[in-house]
Amino acid sequence: MGKENLVANNPLRALGLEKENSDSGQRVGLVMARAGLGKTAILVQIAMDSMLRDNKVLHVAIGEGLEKTSSWYTDILNLMSQEQKIDDFQEVVNEVMQNRMIMTFKENSFSPATLEERMVDLAEQGVFKADCLVVDGFDFTDTDSSSALNELKGFMEKNGLKMIWFSAVSHRDDDRVSENGIPAPCHEVDDLFDTVLLISPDEEEIRLKTLKCSSACTVDAGKSLTLDPATMLIKKA
Repeated sequence: MGKENLVANNPLRALGLEKENSDSGQRVGLVMARAGLGKTAILVQIAMDSMLRDNKVLHVAIGEGLEKTSSWYTDILNLMSQEQKIDDFQEVVNEVMQNRMIMTFKENSFSPATLEERMVDLAEQGVFKADCLVVDGFDFTDTDSSSALNELKGFMEKNGLKMIWFSAVSHRDDDRVSENGIPAPCHEVDDLFDTVLLISPDEEEIRLKTLKCSSACTVDAGKSLTLDPATMLIKKA
């Protein structure tokens, strides 16, 4: 059993993420959680799901190093392969990682214009043309975050990207929420997202709650998936 088994048995099937290239159109998603609760682990699983289906994923790490970001992929793919008992693990790793590129930015140097310029250069040089973006560490507290998000959505539409997923830090002592129940600091820009997921500790379990979901999802808003607290992998229902 190899890559196909990982695709077929991926618990993310429950969210219908494989439909981002269907008639449902492009998707902009958001993973929220308090600091240290596993946002990157979920983003990497979303990216991995897309990579396993032969999409090219650009992982944009803001304020994080290349080596640490890369290790997330190796560790999570290793855990996934152990759960699914993949025999040809290294062969799968070599094949899947060809579909990923990591781009790092310092926190004060990221901008949509800079990202677009670097992505266009990579594509024109034939180095890497992304189908999907994962942006980890975007600052939603910045006063210009709304305009930056709109820039990225415009770039997505212009270049035919299938999806962009972001992470955002929520805070226990900030009780501001949108009408859709999206917590601060994203409560004023929730209309820009098709899907919003929240990592939430629930007694002895950790839940991945669906706060908002477009028609492409197969899970209604309000439903949740369970995470393994030891690995932060999504459990199969």
